[in-house]
Amino acid sequence: MSLVACLLALVGCNPHMYDEVPALRDAKRADIAGSWRCVDHTEVTLRPDGKAVIRLLDGQEFDFDDRWRLSGMGTWELTDERMGWNDGQHVRMALTSRTASATRAPDPAEPLDEPAERAPAPVAYTWTFELRRDNREELELYFFFGDPDSRSTYVLTRE
Repeated sequence: MSLVACLLALVGCNPHMYDEVPALRDAKRADIAGSWRCVDHTEVTLRPDGKAVIRLLDGQEFDFDDRWRLSGMGTWELTDERMGWNDGQHVRMALTSRTASATRAPDPAEPLDEPAERAPAPVAYTWTFELRRDNREELELYFFFGDPDSRSTYVLTRE
């Protein structure tokens, strides 16, 4: 077996694992402020004053697997601080006052797990959203969910 074949067997065969993450650099706070939605009634409102209203937002990366969804108040900022995935702009949003939590129904394709295996919903949480533009050049906020190497994205679009 060749060395390349052995390495592929070790790391898996996700062809997008090492793709570059788009590094947006032209977003302004005014572009970010507003209401953003995703599936299952997720809604995030980023106010111009830096406050955030969060409704039924799932955890990112491996936290997504715990299936909790958070609602509450928080803060947000547009930053160009270098993150692990890219050196473009990001939106960092912190839940500072949780008002509710819910549990997302399991995906029918997922194996059933015991509730004791899942971590409880946190009282405070911080998300880091990447930024990109869709085919119409409209801004999207997204984060990776599940194993970050899988590059599965949780995308919020403007209301």
